Amino acid sequence: MMQPLPHRYAVTAVIGGDHEVVLETRNVAPLRTALPAEFGGNGDRWSPETLLVAAVADCYAMTFRGLATRSKLTWVSLALEVVGTLDRVDQVTRFVEFHIRARLQVLDGSREAQASRLLAKAEETCLITRSLSGVTVLDSFVETIAEQVA
Repeated sequence: MMQPLPHRYAVTAVIGGDHEVVLETRNVAPLRTALPAEFGGNGDRWSPETLLVAAVADCYAMTFRGLATRSKLTWVSLALEVVGTLDRVDQVTRFVEFHIRARLQVLDGSREAQASRLLAKAEETCLITRSLSGVTVLDSFVETIAEQVA
């Protein structure tokens, strides 16, 4: 059950001489981050840029799951690829676009229209993308698969 708003999320960050940042929040394992290759880092750790794009993917997936549950849509899997585009606009470097590619598998072909509507609604209502200034583009595909027998 959702707690009343406002919510506050606290994270600590500590950086050492090796330029790796350690992020921590309560009850969660620490996360080590570093600069991406595009900014001169090794590209072998999560970075602020990849974490932001991951937040878009994660939020979209969780938003879809909640909408599907409320709508009683039975589905098998949702596979996402999200590409965030960083560019310089008016002398400011920022994310200008988040392109979400969603492939949803359902068992019942008669529910494809409902599934497509829920994929679109997840893009429209995702908390993270609604909080960002970059444009969100959604390409979605619903695939009907044969029911698997155990």
